[in-house]
Parts: sequence; C-alpha cells; structure tokens
Amino acid sequence: MVVALLVITFVAAATLGAVYVFTGKPIEAARLAKINKAIAEVTPPFDNNPSDEVREVPVDGRTLRLFPAKKDGALVGIAVETATTKGFSGLITLMVGFLPDGTIYNTAVISHAETPGLGDKIDRSKSNFSVQFEGKHPDNFQLAVKKDGGDVDAITASTISSRAFCDAVERAYKAISSGQWQ
Repeated sequence: MVVALLVITFVAAATLGAVYVFTGKPIEAARLAKINKAIAEVTPPFDNNPSDEVREVPVDGRTLRLFPAKKDGALVGIAVETATTKGFSGLITLMVGFLPDGTIYNTAVISHAETPGLGDKIDRSKSNFSVQFEGKHPDNFQLAVKKDGGDVDAITASTISSRAFCDAVERAYKAISSGQWQ
C-alpha cells in the first residue's frame, strides 16, 4: 500500500511539473503582453520597446518598475508599474503614465480584486473615476480623496478603493520624482 501511494504521488508530482514547464512560457508571454499593452495605454506614442529599458526603483519598501517611452530617442513619457495593498480586497496593481515634466498622462489598472459594482469602478472600463487624474501634476493636485483634504472625487460607497488608487499613484510619482531611475 505504501509503494502504491508513493507511485501515485510521484506520477502526480511529475505531471504537475510537466504542466508547469509546458505552460510557463505562454503564461509569461501573456503577462508581458498585458504589461506592454498597459504601457501603450498610459504613455504618448513611442517607437522604442520600454520593456527592454525597464528600471527598478525602491519606494516605501516596494520595488517599482519604470518603463521609459521614447520617440526618436527622446523621452516622451514614463510608465510606472505600481501597487498598493490598501485596497478593500487587498492588492491593486496599476500602470501610471507620466510626461517628462511629471504630469500624469493616463492610468490603467493591471489587476485588482475589489468588490464588483463598487471598488471595481477604479477600472476605466467600469467608470470615469481615473479620468480625473489625467493632465494633473502631483505638485499642485493633492493625490488624496476630498474627505481626506485632497483633490480626488472618491467613488461613491467605495472610499477605501479610491484611497488605495491615490496611494498607488502617489507612490508612482515618488518613484519618478526621486531621480533614481535616470
């Protein structure tokens, strides 16, 4: 009976390992395609491959990834992959695009687990919440909800998700304004 159990366990483990090896590359390719799509959404048009020039910058105990977008060799924008764990349902990952002067160009939600119909309105496909960040410079636009003294209109009945979104955008701005990425 012990030998049979060992054989079954070995076969199951080998099968699981084979599936992981077989699917690892397509999963990584899909993840990279999602990142590249988000970069294209949040920056002005570019002709380089920002993923090839990615830089990592530590901010507030996290490592953020910065993707410089260039056109004809000149920097046209910086996409920052940022995250926060302050969401109602945990981790929220965003891509925030900045112009070279630090102005927010656009934002895109990469992943979240916020409540459907409430917190998921941080996603552009669900509401226009993120539009209020476009064209704003964090030096003169407080990245906090109005309830906390900021300039951001929170999503009705979803202040926690709105605060988390602001936190992630603020962290992204800290990454580019630190100058460590250049």
